[in-house]
Amino acid sequence: MSSIRFYILSALDRQGPMHGHALVALAEQEHVHEWTDISVGGLYGAARRLAADGLIEQLRTEKHGNYPERQIFAITDTGRKSLRIMRHKALTELSWRHDPVDLALWSLDPDRLDELEDVVRDRRDQIATILEDQRAHRISIRKYLSEAEWLGTRHGIHRLEAELAWHDELLAAIPEIIRDERTRTKAQP
Repeated sequence: MSSIRFYILSALDRQGPMHGHALVALAEQEHVHEWTDISVGGLYGAARRLAADGLIEQLRTEKHGNYPERQIFAITDTGRKSLRIMRHKALTELSWRHDPVDLALWSLDPDRLDELEDVVRDRRDQIATILEDQRAHRISIRKYLSEAEWLGTRHGIHRLEAELAWHDELLAAIPEIIRDERTRTKAQP
């Protein structure tokens, strides 16, 4: 599911018709880049694609003063149906992607096993730094977020905490992983 499409349809459904600049301003006001994977700069292109797909439509064009003409978009009935489906899927379907690090552990380089602990520790430390930065940043933006947005940012914190815990577990297991890899390498013809 495309987060940016979901956001635009939802914004037009909640706020009513608006032009692209107003949509960008709303996204910035709602700090969507803080709690979603949405790039505010991608909203214009996504809106054009939604219009091409018939999920939003241009109601009219407005011009104020010396500003360029602005197209006012509204969600269509088809867009509302699509939004209902997106909302349902987002709340009921789990979205999880495998991390390539798992494949890398399965395919360790036998000639570089002695580097594994340092590499994993560096990766773990990067995650810890990101986690601390995100915690501090989250607190600094609290006053700008709704309760739902606040919880959305907390979800990201929980994921980072879980990732950090897994890396700690991996670090503790490295001596056994190295022993196992060396034993398996010797046993292979």
